[in-house]
Amino acid sequence: MLTTIEHDSVWELRLNRPPVNALSLELIVGLREEIEKAARDGIRALILSGAPGRFSAGLDVPLLLGLEPPAIADLWRELYALLRAIAASPIPIAAAVTGHAPAGGTVLALFCDWRVMAQGEYKLGLNEVQVGIPLPPVIVSALKRLVGARHAERLAVSGALLSPQEALDIGLVDEVASVEQVVPRAQEWCLRMLALPSEANDHHPTRGSLGSG
Repeated sequence: MLTTIEHDSVWELRLNRPPVNALSLELIVGLREEIEKAARDGIRALILSGAPGRFSAGLDVPLLLGLEPPAIADLWRELYALLRAIAASPIPIAAAVTGHAPAGGTVLALFCDWRVMAQGEYKLGLNEVQVGIPLPPVIVSALKRLVGARHAERLAVSGALLSPQEALDIGLVDEVASVEQVVPRAQEWCLRMLALPSEANDHHPTRGSLGSG
């Protein structure tokens, strides 16, 4: 469900659960474990990516609907643990949003340190309310940190899905690039961060969302 690609000191964790990289319990746990392991093993930076045209469709809703309540609770606990692992990681993590990233796909990118999204007819956004799922406060907080209170309220209430350019305009992503250049641009950002004095890398912009408390 995950493919690891080495780019010298930067490693790429590519979601690999066809057809749409929907998040199952196994994928969530596996991703968290790899992120935690990377820091322990001396990896200096990570890129979280998906397949060309499809970053992640978010939680596997059909699978979720078939679970018993205890299993659903386990999945939500593991999802929060994954978000904490991303936000609290001591190494930089860039999201290479390679295509569509609705709902949980956007949530993964929110908690990374930097986001580059593919140009094209792709969409991202927190559309959970369109299926009757309110956004948890911690996700709303992370959204506000990126786009400000006004945009965050609009996106959370409407569940609007944005184009790459619209996301760039409000700060939901940091850069837009061609599909072929999304991962290279994420790698370049990681290398720029690694070129800074080590003290600077102790203060990532996402720290404090789930990394403490």
